[in-house]
Amino acid sequence: MRPKQTASQTDGVEYRRAKTWQIALTMMSNSLSMTFYTLIGYMSYLANVGYGIALAAAGVILTVTRLFDGVIDPFLALLMDRVNTKHGKLRLFMVAGWLLRTLSVLLLFVWLSDTGRGPVLFVILYCLYIIGASTCDIAGNMAAAVITNDPQQRPMVGVWGTVYAYLVPTALSALIVMLVLPRFGNEYTAQMLSTTALIVVPVSLAFLVLTCVGISEADKPENFENVSAAGDDAGVSLADMWRLVKANRPFQMYVLHCVSSKLSQQTMSQAIVTTVVFGILIGNIQYGTMISIVAMLPSIVFAIVAGKFCGKVGSKKIAVFSMITGIAVTVVMVIFCAAIDMTSIAGFSVQMIVFFILILIINGLKMCITTADNAMRSDVIDYELSRSGKYLPAVVNATYNVIDQVISSLGSTIAAVCISFVGYASTTPQPTDPSTPALKAMGLFLYFGLPVLGWLIGLFAMKHYDLGRARMVEVQKDIADKRAALHHGEAAADSDETAKEA
Repeated sequence: MRPKQTASQTDGVEYRRAKTWQIALTMMSNSLSMTFYTLIGYMSYLANVGYGIALAAAGVILTVTRLFDGVIDPFLALLMDRVNTKHGKLRLFMVAGWLLRTLSVLLLFVWLSDTGRGPVLFVILYCLYIIGASTCDIAGNMAAAVITNDPQQRPMVGVWGTVYAYLVPTALSALIVMLVLPRFGNEYTAQMLSTTALIVVPVSLAFLVLTCVGISEADKPENFENVSAAGDDAGVSLADMWRLVKANRPFQMYVLHCVSSKLSQQTMSQAIVTTVVFGILIGNIQYGTMISIVAMLPSIVFAIVAGKFCGKVGSKKIAVFSMITGIAVTVVMVIFCAAIDMTSIAGFSVQMIVFFILILIINGLKMCITTADNAMRSDVIDYELSRSGKYLPAVVNATYNVIDQVISSLGSTIAAVCISFVGYASTTPQPTDPSTPALKAMGLFLYFGLPVLGWLIGLFAMKHYDLGRARMVEVQKDIADKRAALHHGEAAADSDETAKEA
């Protein structure tokens, strides 16, 4: 039997590969981000109970301060793409970012919360958090493109990232809702949020250490080289960022697809929304969380299968198929929930089984989409290297983040404003509150309706995204040819210089 050919043998390209354990540890950068993401999901509660800010006002403050992220990201990206030390760059920036975001979290949640200080301090500390988070996350997002460019491995990098991105916040949310929250009478108090922060910080440190171990071999100068005629002397500027947005069509469509989905995800994951759906409509926030956890675990299989097929048919096809299927299943879920008394889901019943199956399928399809998205971003980075001759992983990630932050920052505002329309103008939803028809309609819209709208926009974007499997082989060949030509030119120049000296 003939041995199975590698992607390098099939495509005629010498791909950069990594060991499975290196990929698994490197993508724990997603776990690191998601630990803080879970904590920041409670920021509306912290603003209200810790700093005396009304819910609607807190939503606006969170939106405006997140826009600050869009201002600093370009400058952080330019710095990162210019720095290329002999010890690498990713670990340096991840550690620096973690230290800053950890300090800000401890100040926000533990040391200064519930001390009578108001919105000004809250805004300052949250901006400090944003600087640390951006530094750490941009470096972490770069790791996926650096660790490997093999088209069979790259989707599996996305699988590891997707699994962590879903499992970590699910596990942390379960820990918080089922163990921490009951200790405080199922009330989101300043003390409850402080305890949550003290859990998140050491967990994030463990993920940081493991990520640094995984990326250590790939985090070296030669993996960040340009392939333009100027080589590493080609400067990186704001103009590169503008040209990326203006001329890189795949990047434009990728951003439209991802940001539309991210906005819906950001909105539905707000603690006030999940409290409405699981705590009030279903009537038992602990039991509702358990259903989500049990439904999440089998959906990992979806991500693994999606990763395998992405390597064969391309990430675009998997993303499109998953979005179409996701829309159909989610519409069924909305009709089902609208037709029943949702409190019946909290007991062992036919309604609970149907809800579980639908959640399982929806979560699995989200896993498939996220897996494809992770691989597509790395493809966009390599396409930009082929197009412009400059390797700009930080600029690509930061430019995406700027647009993403501007749009997805509306998530907390959308959630807060929508919930305020159904009776929570100055207070926050609590699991002990009664359900109303208006609250049910709003909860279903925020939790299930918004993802459908996001996927419809994503389908439009993918229609104009052309980095399929065959196209990426051409891109990698072009990069390899340019790199070989550049190194040949450098070798010839060195030879001439040696001859002159002789």
